[in-house]
Amino acid sequence: MPRTLLVVHHTPSPLTRELLEAVLDGAHDPEITGVDVRSVPALGATVPDVLGADGFLFGTPANFGYMSGALKHFFDIVYYPCLGAVAGKPYAAWVHGNDDTVGAGRAIEKIASGWGLEKVFGTVHIAESGKPARERCYELGGTVAAGLSI
Repeated sequence: MPRTLLVVHHTPSPLTRELLEAVLDGAHDPEITGVDVRSVPALGATVPDVLGADGFLFGTPANFGYMSGALKHFFDIVYYPCLGAVAGKPYAAWVHGNDDTVGAGRAIEKIASGWGLEKVFGTVHIAESGKPARERCYELGGTVAAGLSI
């Protein structure tokens, strides 16, 4: 039975969409088997999505030093209903922004810690575009998916 990697993201710009696609390409690497990758926009993700997942990737732009309102809304609606049910599951995140991606990453890490998630890849902070950024996102997606396939 395949394991499910839930990718919850807010990708409002062409660049954030490009980074999401790189994450998904990495998670779908042909050498990774037994993992069902589900990509769900933050405003559409639900409690059943979270409860049905074996691992998580969270992606957001940094807005004024914090995660996007859409990703924060996702966490607001699913946090308490999923508390205790996701502890020990792996997660990682990526944050894009020109200013203070650290604050956004820290906020995601605090929520994930409260849930008891296990960080399996350092938060990827991206301030630039281009091939190096896409490669880092590909590696992020591939690493988390490969960990689930074991």
